[in-house]
Amino acid sequence: MTAGDWRPIVAALANPDTRAVFAEIVLGADDPGAGLSPSRRGHALDRLRSAGVIDDEGMLDAGAFARVLAAAPKRERPTGVDRFLDADGRIDRYPSNAAEREALFAHIATHVLAAGEVVDERELTERLTRFTGDPAGLRRHLVDAGIVERTRSGSEYALARVL
Repeated sequence: MTAGDWRPIVAALANPDTRAVFAEIVLGADDPGAGLSPSRRGHALDRLRSAGVIDDEGMLDAGAFARVLAAAPKRERPTGVDRFLDADGRIDRYPSNAAEREALFAHIATHVLAAGEVVDERELTERLTRFTGDPAGLRRHLVDAGIVERTRSGSEYALARVL
């Protein structure tokens, strides 16, 4: 097993006999796998050794999981408005912080409207569906935040200011 490779561990623990023997080892049983036939017990112990979770004496290698986790590639945490968007770029939650909420709305507004562009309500709503399942609600948020303005008739929308 290479350092950081979790697959052998998962494969070993996917087997019910191996998982039961591993549990008994973890719990400190005097004779782990005693309820299995000698052959099945031997196979379970061999799988656990091959996976690197027990040593040659059948003792738990407590550091095996820590080594796998430490070797795993680190996921980059999203920053800025990306923290509030899922992998598809849709809003997964609204920020509670007013400045972050405004930044999110500005980000969305600049992706659906160009400077000086005026669109009708249906067009804006359609463009906002890319970001949310509630485009009408998002449209209202953009207007309430002063990022998007609507005409007096309420039928057309544009960016309120250059963002």
